[in-house]
Amino acid sequence: MARVVLAMSGGVDSSVAAHLLLEAGHEVIGVFMRHGEESSQVCKIDGSAEGGSSTSSLPVLAGLTGGRADHKQGCCTASDAADAKRVAAKFGIPFYALDLQADFRRIVDYFVDDYLNGRTPNPCVKCNHWIKFGRLFDYAEGVEADYLATGHYARMIDGQLHRGLDGNKDQSYALFGIGRGRLPRMLLPVGDYRKTEIRSIAESLQLGVAGKRDSQEICFVTQGHHSDFVKARRPSRVGTTAGEFVTTDGRVVGTHDGYEAFTVGQRKGLGIALGTPHFVVRIDPQTNQVVLGEKESLACEEFSAADANWLVETESLASLGHAGDRSDGLAVQIRYNGSPQPASIRIDPAAPDRFRVRFDHPVDAVAPGQAAVVYHDTQVLGGGWIE
Repeated sequence: MARVVLAMSGGVDSSVAAHLLLEAGHEVIGVFMRHGEESSQVCKIDGSAEGGSSTSSLPVLAGLTGGRADHKQGCCTASDAADAKRVAAKFGIPFYALDLQADFRRIVDYFVDDYLNGRTPNPCVKCNHWIKFGRLFDYAEGVEADYLATGHYARMIDGQLHRGLDGNKDQSYALFGIGRGRLPRMLLPVGDYRKTEIRSIAESLQLGVAGKRDSQEICFVTQGHHSDFVKARRPSRVGTTAGEFVTTDGRVVGTHDGYEAFTVGQRKGLGIALGTPHFVVRIDPQTNQVVLGEKESLACEEFSAADANWLVETESLASLGHAGDRSDGLAVQIRYNGSPQPASIRIDPAAPDRFRVRFDHPVDAVAPGQAAVVYHDTQVLGGGWIE
């Protein structure tokens, strides 16, 4: 019997994951990651208890009362913690909380700074890399767990990361940054199921979260537009990012209150009418200009990416045809809700953390700051961050 630490978010996916792991004969330890309101007792990453002594090798979560009820459909709220605790109690598995507020500030700072640098951040992907499969892995090792499991829709096949069975819910894109050496210790129980099947299992088990909606929002932007959050976190920058709307041919067509409110590919919410649909084509933090163009201006054939993480040996990429001029089954996904597009890549031999992508056919709205994840059929080979 293997000991498995399971990240429990209070949603239907991680809740059913607990059931599937128990059915497989594993010893399951549920862990909720706190980054918002303070709880009455939480544990530090080293496993010691705050606010009291522990009666076992893991500190017991005393409760998550106090603070406001937060019904925002994100993740990691007090109500989510209560849901996770109830599911753990129903299954009779231990349930603990980790205080990761200090670590999560790194995610928030990255989010704010990327927008102020004219980029489009992806905090959920960074959270998976730095916290869920970073700090939580450290915790799992501290309690001598054999595996770390989550409720992501992705699959482990022969020790390699693959897309989930349900193409509409696949989350493998968000996992490309996991350290290659940790793949053998990952379990992704729901990846072999479709979302409808997971909900049906939850209903058959009479789990209270069976009908709970999926989280869709940035968990720390609890109200208003993300640009309001950026301004609140960096008050010294308020007013310094205002500038002009310009068209691709250089015409000034209006002004804006701050370029952090926009992202490449955006059409709605521009607050400006030009007679024909226009989109954000580029953001220039040096001049504060937001460049607008018609849809054909969004087309991109080639781009560069940096800070790559490869889940396979880079030498093997060439043998699969990944370094050539044809895609040969290779595809690159450039946004979370997108789909992989046929492409070829070239890795710099002198700097394997950098690569260039060339699509077989132009793709719209390649946004600097987003992840570019490389696939061969269903296998995730790795990826990097669009420059």
